[in-house]
Amino acid sequence: MKIHKEIISIINKLEKKGFEAYLVGGCVRDFLKNREPEDWDIATNARPEEIIKVFPKSFSDNKFGTVRVLTGSKNQRLKEVEITPYRIDEKYSDRRHPDKVVWAKTIKEDLSRRDFTINAMAIGVRKPLSIIDPSNGQKDLKNRIIRAVGNPQDRFSEDALRMMRAVRFSVCLDFKIEENTASAISKNSFWLSAISKERIRDEFLKIIMSDKASKGIEVLRELGLLKHIVPELEEGYGVSQNKHHIYNCYEHSLKSLDYAAKKNFNKYVRLTALFHDIAKPRVKKGEGPDSTFYNHEVVGAKMTAQILERLRFSKKDIEKIVKLVRYHLFYYNVGEVSEASVRRLVSRVGIENMDELLQVRMADRIGSGVPKAEPYKLRHLRYIIEKASRDPISSKMLKVNGNDVMKILNIKAGPKVGLILEILLGLVLSDPKNNKKEFLRREIKNLGNKPDDNLKGLAFKAKKEREDIETKKDRMTKEKYWVS
Repeated sequence: MKIHKEIISIINKLEKKGFEAYLVGGCVRDFLKNREPEDWDIATNARPEEIIKVFPKSFSDNKFGTVRVLTGSKNQRLKEVEITPYRIDEKYSDRRHPDKVVWAKTIKEDLSRRDFTINAMAIGVRKPLSIIDPSNGQKDLKNRIIRAVGNPQDRFSEDALRMMRAVRFSVCLDFKIEENTASAISKNSFWLSAISKERIRDEFLKIIMSDKASKGIEVLRELGLLKHIVPELEEGYGVSQNKHHIYNCYEHSLKSLDYAAKKNFNKYVRLTALFHDIAKPRVKKGEGPDSTFYNHEVVGAKMTAQILERLRFSKKDIEKIVKLVRYHLFYYNVGEVSEASVRRLVSRVGIENMDELLQVRMADRIGSGVPKAEPYKLRHLRYIIEKASRDPISSKMLKVNGNDVMKILNIKAGPKVGLILEILLGLVLSDPKNNKKEFLRREIKNLGNKPDDNLKGLAFKAKKEREDIETKKDRMTKEKYWVS
């Protein structure tokens, strides 16, 4: 991994003006792991106004002194680089923001206020590269450990969201949270209630979108954080299910999410996989293999809406996920459910959401303990959905209609009109370029001069060709989904 020329240029310009400048934070962690950083952040002893003098193409709009420098790079990750003065954050009364920001004098002072040791390192770019690591972050990076800088109680009292960040880093990097750090999270998990729902939502989504999303949810529960984010999920912990499931409600949700993450499904499917049975503990009747959960999809949709609204998800996201939860229990068996029923399902869910609904069903199946995610009947349903959603081949496709035929030929409605439209449709199917008003009107005049018996023969031939095309399309669709 190399440090990009844009970054080196920024640091060199600051140093030429007599300032110190280092790479800091997550980009150092990723660089040492030989991974391309998402962002490149620089810390300096220059003040905001001094940074802006060095970089006229920059702007600053926050109380932390961060200056965003526009580099002109074509690389999306390098177009804008953040430079922040060394600082010390004083008391955090609201567990979110420092009451006052004080500029620090040294890079070590700046690193001492950071969250975790693996994020509390700095790199000087002069050759040979120098690594400043006052908290032994390199050792924790090597040993795959998430450890708070200094006293974890202090770090989490400064910003309670760091407790969620610890979980996120642990699952995204596949690291273990160090014992004292984990203990401090458990003791202070209630502080999370002071954090804005938007910030909690963003961290929660990052965990959901990680490869080990289900592990992240379980770590949140173990550390006492989940009850301050989605307490409804904990209601399912230890709640047994019926003979159709081998896992309890909570385990089933995590197994479903795990499959969705392994298949790299999108956020809508992952969140639905996690929430689709959220109402089961509240609607459960009875115990043992014959217990029931009637209407859990309806109640679950309402609960999911409340959860997502509480976490400040967008209206668009809420509507989509709620719809997927509501209809995740759709019934389909080959030969039992008509195409009309499938059309009604598609109408309710939306054709644009059907792929995701089927992915939710696949996650639900694996979460129930069955070995196969997509059995024959689900593939057959995909076939029926595509078939039912496809516009039928008909004379409605033509740029002319029956009224045009009657007007051009000066005839009344009758079988002849239908025969001519059938013949015109055949001409267009054989060559789509023929679907032009001028061409079709000329053909109507020509066909109008032919005897009815000739028209019947031509129409029969056109109809047979259309049916052959429909049969071929249907066969190709069946082959696409491996159904017979």
